[in-house]
Amino acid sequence: MNRVPNDAENAHSSSVESCPSLRDVHSINPAQLMARIESYDGREKKGISDVRRTFCLFVTFDLLFITLLWIIELNVKGGIETTLEKEVLQYDYSSSYFDIFLLAVFRFKVLILAYAMCRLRHWWAIAFTTAVTSAFLLAKVIISQLFSQGAFGYVLPIISFILAWIETWFLDFKVLPQEAEEENRFLIAQDASERAALLHPGVLSDGQFYSPPESVAG
Repeated sequence: MNRVPNDAENAHSSSVESCPSLRDVHSINPAQLMARIESYDGREKKGISDVRRTFCLFVTFDLLFITLLWIIELNVKGGIETTLEKEVLQYDYSSSYFDIFLLAVFRFKVLILAYAMCRLRHWWAIAFTTAVTSAFLLAKVIISQLFSQGAFGYVLPIISFILAWIETWFLDFKVLPQEAEEENRFLIAQDASERAALLHPGVLSDGQFYSPPESVAG
């Protein structure tokens, strides 16, 4: 005999438990949502995210650092002009470092074109540059005679190899996931603002609340 009242009480309690979620929906502040959406729109208008800009700066650092090491190597070998003519005009794959410099220029051009100018959101460009860099450096270390030329025979290939893989790690684990997360947050905030506009079709201004002059105090 007591089962029907108990079922009614359970249904009433479940409806009461569902009330907070409705109250949470109605408590959405449209002004805050619009401010958040405007902040995301401002990031989009900048054209490039902060983490992508950092990646492009690191790619630029890669080129400048390899160039600096190559110039130091040219100067150590007996003068920049003489060694430059020997390594560029009389290029020899087994003893020249000019190709490692060209490899850094290749990485810079491809990555800046793909991720700064075209704003690519995929990893294929960095995978291509890293694969080419790794294959070329491994072949050069095996075939050439760089190790017999002193410390730069170790330094330039190793640093070039490490920088290429740091760029790959930074893009794959920092740039692309963070940008995808920001885009998801923007879509969620935009969807919430649309729902809030349906729940609050009009926002009352302060001028709409007034007391008529005929009203009596108290």
